[in-house]
Formats: sequence, structure tokens, C-alpha cells
Amino acid sequence: MFGSPSPTGPPDHADRAGRTGFPEEIRRLRARLARSHLLDLATGVLAAQLRLSPAEAAEHLNALADATGLTAEDLAADIVNAVGNAAGPPLTVPAEEDDAPPPHPGPARLARRAAAAAETADSVGEAARTLLAEGLAPHGAESLWLWRSADSGCLRLAGHAGVGASEAVAWQWIPPAAPGPFRTVLKDAVPVWLDDGPRGDTLLPGPSAHAARAVLPLRRRGTTVGLALVGWPGPAALGTTVRRAVTGLMEVAGTVLDADDAEEPAAPVLVDVLDALARPAMLLRADGDGGSPTVEHVNEEGVAALGDASPAGDRSLSLVFPLVHSDLAHLARRAVDTARVQRAARLPATARPGQAPLLDVRVLPAGAERAVVLWHTVGDVGIATRRAVARLQSVATFQDSLADAGTVWSEQAFDMFGMARDEPPVPLLGLRARVHRDDGEALTELLTTLTRRRSGAQTVLRIVLPDGRVRHVRVAAEPLLTGDTLTGFAGVFQDVSDSRRTEVALTATFDHLIEVRNQAEMRHQLALQLQQAIVPEVPGVQELPGDLVVAVRYRPAAEEYRVGGDWYDVLELPDGQVLMTVGDIAGHGIDSVTGMVALRNAQRALAFTGHPPGRLMGWLNEVTLRTGGGITATAVCALYDPEDRGLVWSSAGHLPPLLIRDGRARLLDPPRDLLLGAAPAITYREQHTPLRPGDTLLLYTDGLIERRHDDLGAGLERLVAEAERLAGRAPDRLVDDLLSAATGDTDDDTSIVAVQLRGRAQGH
Repeated sequence: MFGSPSPTGPPDHADRAGRTGFPEEIRRLRARLARSHLLDLATGVLAAQLRLSPAEAAEHLNALADATGLTAEDLAADIVNAVGNAAGPPLTVPAEEDDAPPPHPGPARLARRAAAAAETADSVGEAARTLLAEGLAPHGAESLWLWRSADSGCLRLAGHAGVGASEAVAWQWIPPAAPGPFRTVLKDAVPVWLDDGPRGDTLLPGPSAHAARAVLPLRRRGTTVGLALVGWPGPAALGTTVRRAVTGLMEVAGTVLDADDAEEPAAPVLVDVLDALARPAMLLRADGDGGSPTVEHVNEEGVAALGDASPAGDRSLSLVFPLVHSDLAHLARRAVDTARVQRAARLPATARPGQAPLLDVRVLPAGAERAVVLWHTVGDVGIATRRAVARLQSVATFQDSLADAGTVWSEQAFDMFGMARDEPPVPLLGLRARVHRDDGEALTELLTTLTRRRSGAQTVLRIVLPDGRVRHVRVAAEPLLTGDTLTGFAGVFQDVSDSRRTEVALTATFDHLIEVRNQAEMRHQLALQLQQAIVPEVPGVQELPGDLVVAVRYRPAAEEYRVGGDWYDVLELPDGQVLMTVGDIAGHGIDSVTGMVALRNAQRALAFTGHPPGRLMGWLNEVTLRTGGGITATAVCALYDPEDRGLVWSSAGHLPPLLIRDGRARLLDPPRDLLLGAAPAITYREQHTPLRPGDTLLLYTDGLIERRHDDLGAGLERLVAEAERLAGRAPDRLVDDLLSAATGDTDDDTSIVAVQLRGRAQGH
């Protein structure tokens, strides 16, 4: 928090840029190093057991791999694993069998391969995907959730796989009042196996109430650091083999929680829509200053189409599509600026050796900053053939003669209009009876252009089929002229129903996202105004009876994240005592602010009863339990008596007060009592601290010292050192300088109260 960032903190700009540009290369390098180390270990084992030189042992390992049909890495993993376990039979080259297929890697080998790959992952999300695809999927699992324990007693989702973006957002945070299976696992540190899903009305992530789930503790060095949930598509018999494999893989998962959290999408509903499409698609965020757009998400079909160029996390469009990024960027900016769909038949427009083109590109506006890109690409002959057939099935030709030669349709046109092949085709001039009534003007404009202006034209019409269904058909036609005489029309029908439905679905999604965003902004502004009204910032100092000088400050963690649950209060009571308190409700937003208002007002009212801090905290705990939303909070409540300069205080799981005396700073030892809202009927103990003239007391919330990847003890040590350096300053300068020096990197706000007893210090 104070001084230079710790090595485990966020990387600097240069490091962040490097990781953004070359994550795939770094991952591959780590994997190559891991494989090389594994081969060296196995070669050493063979050399020791068979008394061979290192070169001979390496040749023997390759011979064993060729004979068994395994890769050298898989065989090396088996050899090293055998040494770590009980001694096995001697290693020999099995007899060769003619035309014997190579054996499929066994479950144990697949699990070891998955574990090794997960440990080289750059993020918890990447590790989760690896563990699911290579370790859990062979046992029928379809999803994996990894939560990390937070200091507030909550669980925070650190990574997931096989899960929709919207569902992941819904389960991002799990409060201390977690579902029963979660509490059991966290308390007893043993897995819970649910073959037929959770009992009763217990709600857990998963496709259905009866789908099998496994909830397991994530442990590191004997301590539970998080929780994992493995999901199956339906009920499943989770036998001994499955349980052993899942438990082993989750031991690996506990070691990867220190990696970066999975990056959650800004528009999860839209991401889910793109993932449901059967064609390549990606979500771009346009750069307002005209720079290259950023790739925020690529669906599974898009990743397959991009191959090695697929992005890992947010990537610049110029890195993903180096040869066509300028064209795509232009289409994206134009789509956002005009709010209209942009199209390109192919990118690049001309063929380039060694590059697969993007075909039938569609760029759809997605609000004020984002655009969706849909495209096709050709990777091999089979895919190209299927797409060509599909394209031919959606396109039909027609020719109308105005000289009594009739109308000719290709076979596909009859299917497009829902007609039998033996029915007479409908001429363009007679199409009005089959067109939706709202598209009559578009048809009239098309015919006017063809007949009067004698030029080609196109439009999209809604064709009403005989069974009542509606199909969107693009009609493109050219006039047939003999001299100055119009003799007919020739053109094509194209069924564009699928793309129109996609556009409608995306438009509806965008409208919903805009509505949700507006509602969230209204809630944010309401909560902010409520917070400022209840806990206003006081820039100067307050003077209270008993020669007390008080300075208070509140600061949010970031400008766009202002609304939190911190509160503070310094109040003179009728009996002459002074109430001093700070508190912190878990979470942010309107729920946290309303909870803060309830607890702060309740504490103020209870303080007028004249009871000591321990009794006040007990009552406040009961108020917390009866406040809606299941909130929890930490708090310190102190009463100062000017008569004897005594401070009596209680703590509900809050950070210890800090006392500055004679130029030295120390933390006051708090009672080890539970936080507010955790359990009923708690008795809070009291501490008595005499104050001397010149003493300064600091009460604060965790935003002042908390830092990701660092424990609270280190933050408290830095606070003590910084307070000693600033000792002797007036309370208002002290709190301002402490806030300036704090470098907390968590999404939490900060409150700090400094109370100084004026006068010269007196020794005892």
C-alpha cells in the first residue's frame, strides 16, 4: 500500500503490454520448458536403473515410445510417476505387433497431462479450461467453476470453463451465507458429491436441479484457499474412479489460484448470443481516438477459423488480422457511427497467397462503442464444399419475359417461396400477392426502377409462405432490353432469413443492454447521492469537548466506482462522552449503501442510551441480522470520556485502531469477536485504553491497507511505518498524507478518522 508496489502486485505498463502482445508465445515457451524438464528426468531414471549413459538412455526412451505408440512426453510422465510411487516391474521394450493400433492414453496419463498444462497457464480461466478439456471432460463433466476466498468471508469467481458469460456474472460473488454444500465444504474441507443434484430448494450453478455436481475445497499448504464446483449435464454415478480423478485435478486447481483472474466480458448477454452462433463471430470495441479496435471476444467457431492467430484475452485487431485490420476497423467505425450494418463480400478484396479470405463479412453496430463481426472462411475442401452448397441452396435465379415467353425459375426458387415444383412460377410483376403488406412500397420502388428508369435494382422483401411463415428474400434484378424496348427481367432471389433473424436478435439484445445500463446508472446516481447525504466528506477539522480535534476523510477506490459501504461517525453525546466509529459493509452499490444507512443510523440512536460499546455492538449485530439482503459488516465502536481521558472500545472483526504516542505508532490489540451479521446473540468484549495529551488515534477501513496478492499483516506493517513517519502532524494533514501515500489496488473505498487529544504529552 505504502511505498513501492510489491513483486506480486499488478505488472507495470511495459509488462502488461508484453503479456497482451505475446501470451501464446509465452505459454508455448513454458510448455516446451516443462516438456524438456520431464524428458530429462525420465532419461535420468532410465540411466540410473539400466546403467546407461545419458545418450543411450535418451535413445532407449525414444525406442520405448515408438514401440508403445505413445509420445515421448507421455511415456516420460509414466516413468517419473512410477518412481514417485511404489516400484513397478522392470521397464522393457514390448514385442512389436504388426498393424497394432497405438494405445489410447489412459485416464491417469490424461490427468497428469492436464495437470501439467494447467500449471503453465497464464490465468485461472485458462487453467480451468485446460483442466476441463483434458482432465474432467473424459469423465463426462461439462463445466468447472473456481472461486477464491476473499478477506470479507466471501468467495470471488477467479476462473471458469464450460459456462456462459451471463451465468458467470450471476455467480461472480458468493456471500458468507452461501448455499449449504458450499458451507459444508468450507467448514469441513472435504468434498461433497451430489449424484442427483442438490437436495430441496438449494440453488447451485448447473444446467438443471438434478444434474450431478461435485463441490470440493481448493487447498494449498494445508489451508483452504477457495472452492471448486464440477458440473455434469445430468444425473451421474460419481463412483470411486471419478472421485479420485476429480479430487486429484482439484489439488492442481488449488495451486493456480495465484494466477490472474479470468477477464469477465463487459457485455455478457451479447457474448452468449455470439457463442450460440454456428458461424465465426467476434466482438470489437472501437477506439474513440481512431486507433485500432480491440478484440473483446471471439466465439468457438471464430477461434477455430483463426487458428494460431486467435487472441488470448483482449488483443488489438491489428495483431489478430494483420493484413485486413484496416478494412475491418473502417467497417466497425462506420457501423458504430451510422448505426447501420456494414457488408463486404470478401476481405481482402483480392486474393493473397498463404492467406484464407474472410467471406460474407457482416459488421453490426452494438451500441456506442462496440461492433459485432460475422464472417465465413474456407479452411479445407470439405468446409468449402459444404458452404458452397449452402450458398447455392439460398440463391435462386429467375427470368421473366414480357413477350409471352412466361417466367422461368431455378429449382431452389420453388423451395424459397414454399411452392411445389409443378406449380407455375410467379412473375416479378405478379409478386405483390405474396409480399407482406408493409413491403408493398419497397416492391413498387423496385419495379419502378426496372420499368421506368431501365436500371438494375435490389431490395429485401418479406415473402408470406402458404403456411403463414415469413421468409426474408433479397431480390436483385436487371432489365432485359432489345434496343429501347423492355422485354423482361433477369435476376436472383436470395434467402437472407437467417442473417435477418440474427440481426433482430442482436438488436433486441443491444436494446436490452442499453436499458440495463441506464437502470444501473440511475441506481448508481441514487446510491451516490444517498451516500454523500448520509456520510458527507468534511475537508477541515472538528473541535469537540475534552480538547479533541477530529479530521475525517472518505475516498473511493476509483472515480467510476464511487459507491461503497463504508461509514464513519464522531458524535458528542448528552452525557459528555464522544462516540467514535468506523464500519465497512461487504460489497458495493445501492444494497451496500442502504445497509450502511441502516447501521449508521441505528448506531447513532443506540449510543444515546448511555450503554457501553460492547452492549451497543451486540444490539447493532441484531439490527444487521434483521436488515434485508443478508448483509455483513465489520466495525469499531469507541466511547471517549473527557473526565478521565479513557477510551472504551469494541471491535466486530474490524482492523485494529492505531495509536500515535510520543512519535511512535502501534496497533491496539482488538478483541477477536465476529463481524456483524454473522451469528445471533454475540457478546462483544471491551478494551480500555487511556489517552494522553498529544496522542492521536486512527480508525480506518481496509481500503487504506488492502492489496491484491498481499496479506493484511504486510499492509498493517506499512501503515505503522508511515504513521510514525508522519507523527506530529495535525489531524487534517495526517489523514490527507496517509491517503496520498496509500496505493491500494482493490475495488474498495477508504474511510479514515483521526482523533487527537490536544496538549503536551505527559509521561507516566
